[in-house]
Amino acid sequence: MRVGLLTGGGDCPGLNAVIRAVVRSGLAAGGNSFLGFRHGWAGVLGDDAFELDLASTAGILPRGGTILGTSRTNPFREGRDGVTPARETLAARGVDALIAIGGEDTLGVALRLHEAGVPIVGVPKTIDNDLGGTDVTFGYQTAVQIVTDAIDRLHTTAESHNRVMVVEVMGRHAGCIATQAGIAAGARDAANRGRRAHRRLWTRPTRRHRRDAGEGARGADGL
Repeated sequence: MRVGLLTGGGDCPGLNAVIRAVVRSGLAAGGNSFLGFRHGWAGVLGDDAFELDLASTAGILPRGGTILGTSRTNPFREGRDGVTPARETLAARGVDALIAIGGEDTLGVALRLHEAGVPIVGVPKTIDNDLGGTDVTFGYQTAVQIVTDAIDRLHTTAESHNRVMVVEVMGRHAGCIATQAGIAAGARDAANRGRRAHRRLWTRPTRRHRRDAGEGARGADGL
């Protein structure tokens, strides 16, 4: 079987590890070859790809980013027909199945191609942890750890100046990073754009100097 791989959307830790695991396990099973499309769906639309083998995936496990490159190209944007050019590229390259590694937008494209009959598998990648059908997306745990470390470094400054520190993090509509990092760092309050129950999680002020706010957070009055 000939399998194509692509990474789309924002980069996060673990992309190269997934690419390496797919290629090496497939080659070990025998009878498989792999093709990497550059820069997400742009590589599929533009027929821009290269061979993935043991040599091209050597030494990438500890590297950040993605050796395939990435973009936010959406083949269906503005009502375009994304199925036909995708089919043509896969047929010309002899690709039997495609593995799309990405988040909400990338896997949204993958779903539409699947519904059109294209053999495709989605790998859930996003720091936001906002994809249905999976408990934890890869990249999320690292994001929580980085935010927790950043909040830990604010402790002494907040306490020295008797100030409230507001830390805004990414997370889109889910607020998972703000919630988990806030718990880990001992924040008193967490404000998230999601459900009302998430907006204030801690009433006992174990550390009264820190608040954790999710991306796009709003107060009860909408501000």
